[in-house]
Amino acid sequence: MERIAEGEYAVMEVLWDEAPLTAADVAARVPEDKGWSLATVKTMLSRLLAKGVLAHEEDGRRYLYRPAIRREDYVAEESGRLIDRMFGGRVPALVAQLAARDKLTAADIAEIEKLLKALKS
Repeated sequence: MERIAEGEYAVMEVLWDEAPLTAADVAARVPEDKGWSLATVKTMLSRLLAKGVLAHEEDGRRYLYRPAIRREDYVAEESGRLIDRMFGGRVPALVAQLAARDKLTAADIAEIEKLLKALKS
């Protein structure tokens, strides 16, 4: 699966939340802080279609866009890439890095402990 750039990911988030949508619908739902025009959104949609992560169908004179991949599948693949590239494929090294940088809250630690207990059973 091809990687999705940061801007493209914002478009995918919109479509993962609600689909199918027209390009104008996507543009209206992309966070305002992006400041993107309809033309910019159409460029992002074209890139995502070329990567095979979006599909579209004709609806009269417009196209309706929908994800061709599930969010969960993409997140799992990207997480695996990060762990492989940055931590030699070792999840404990990632957790140790987060802990060393004070990025884990008490709630995070409790959630991790709960996950580990579930994995052990």
